[in-house]
Amino acid sequence: MERTQKQVQSATEYNEPKTGADLLVEALINEGVDTLFGYPGGAALPIFDALYKAQDAFEQILARHEQGSIHAAEGYARVSGKPGIVVATSGPGATNLVTGIADAMIDSLPMVIITGQVAQGVIGTDAFQEVDVMGVTTPITKHNYQVRDVKDLPRIVKEAFHIATTGRPGPVLIDMPKDISGEVIEAEFKPNVELDLPGYQPTTKPNPLQTKKLAEAIGNAKKPVLLTGAGILFAKASEEVLEFAEKYSLPVASTLLGLGAFPGDHPLFMGMAGMHGTYASNTALYECDLLINIGARFDDRLTGKLTSFAPNATVAHIDIDPAEIGKNVATDIPIVGDAKAALKKLLSHDIKQPEHDEWLVRIHENKENYPLWFNNPDQEMIGQWVIKKVHEATKGNAIVTTDVGQHQMWTAQYYTFTKPDKWVSSGGLGTMGFGFPAAIGAQLAKPDETVVAIVGDGGFQMTLQELSILQEKGLPVKVIIVNNQALGMVRQWQEKFYAERYSQSIFSIQPDFVKLAESYDVKGIQVKTQDEFIKALPEIFDYEGPVVVDARVLQQENVFPMIAPGTGLNEMIGVKP
Repeated sequence: MERTQKQVQSATEYNEPKTGADLLVEALINEGVDTLFGYPGGAALPIFDALYKAQDAFEQILARHEQGSIHAAEGYARVSGKPGIVVATSGPGATNLVTGIADAMIDSLPMVIITGQVAQGVIGTDAFQEVDVMGVTTPITKHNYQVRDVKDLPRIVKEAFHIATTGRPGPVLIDMPKDISGEVIEAEFKPNVELDLPGYQPTTKPNPLQTKKLAEAIGNAKKPVLLTGAGILFAKASEEVLEFAEKYSLPVASTLLGLGAFPGDHPLFMGMAGMHGTYASNTALYECDLLINIGARFDDRLTGKLTSFAPNATVAHIDIDPAEIGKNVATDIPIVGDAKAALKKLLSHDIKQPEHDEWLVRIHENKENYPLWFNNPDQEMIGQWVIKKVHEATKGNAIVTTDVGQHQMWTAQYYTFTKPDKWVSSGGLGTMGFGFPAAIGAQLAKPDETVVAIVGDGGFQMTLQELSILQEKGLPVKVIIVNNQALGMVRQWQEKFYAERYSQSIFSIQPDFVKLAESYDVKGIQVKTQDEFIKALPEIFDYEGPVVVDARVLQQENVFPMIAPGTGLNEMIGVKP
């Protein structure tokens, strides 16, 4: 929402002394914050009182659980590019944020989290609702602060936003003792908000000698592959990577979180790589002689067995985080820097055109001969078919969020993303309950776009209480529950690797999702057959308000292809010509 000067000044219209909490709110306004997610509690009451006085300056979203708050803020950050802002109280309020903080950290999402804390005088005494938030969050934040002097607040907020949004993005936490947030500010205090962080200087410009080395490697390559990661999206470098791939006819594989960085319908695109990636992508990664990784971690779900990952390739890795380069995969050409800057530098080089026509022919044949596949029953629904129909109904233009599991992999496989910043999913942490609140944040960030939450029946039940926000804020999110009455991916692994011992993965009782939606004044639809789903699609997407769809799919359907744990990219199962 746009803030007028009068709205910003509303924070000072109460004839009360300015407090540390008021100073915090002013600092948030100065950083351009317009949307804030939170849940109040005792130690955070001064902060929420200050937010009340400035309520016209923010869109304030009251979730029904702190985990809903932070996942919504993650969705907002991922789609908007701006930091997601969360405010919670001490103790359980702060610990309820931990999953989302860890999720944002591993998936590189910019976040500023503000937690209330007990007064300084009782810190360390096991006071009511006291938790060592600094100790708990140090491993899962990019940086964290505990405010000890109210006069430091403007500087701390300025630094927090800078650290969260520069270099490799990530979450920064500010812990506010209650006596600090309630402390009256001296009238003559004038905050100094200049940045002075000599120990934090992220490298953004690539080393020209290293980019030249990569340029020479491209010219000599016979089997090059370009791997696109989420770093391209964060750097807003989709145009540059498209130009780069087309200029040198580089076949492209994507990580899970990199989907949309390169058009999914482009002839050079081979599909997602990794555990449930395409045959063409994984085979190319196994056989290539030059692998150019731009903005992706070499995580285990991508690489499989490391000895079988690009075993004959010269590996080039472009990443803004030097800690990721060489961490898992030995790197021959390390390039630390921003993806956009690196690509621009590479495009400026006079690179010899690689001679790899035979390689391109082989890749084209692999795409044609070994496509993604599924057996489509006559009327019963399966997850892959549901995703394809959602893609057709939205023409591939929706912002799509997911939880983690089978529905996530089917969406990555069958919802073709042709544009950046349309795909929001929990990657590194694999967080159930993420998809639905993330859709709320995405819809708030992009109110004019269609937002679809594709969730499992297990994950949806973890955060479904956030349905209350949809009507409260007028958000037309479409929720598609791929309901197989099971924890689908857990059930699949138990089938394949645990001799069909389905331990605690099958739901014997579920809520009536239609009645549940209606109890929140949200339209609910249940579909059990293909005909019913096709008939319901116009009702779902033409309806101006939110919709919850309970799509009953076959329980026994699995995600293929698959690389089993401990095996390599060349050992895919479930490949079918």
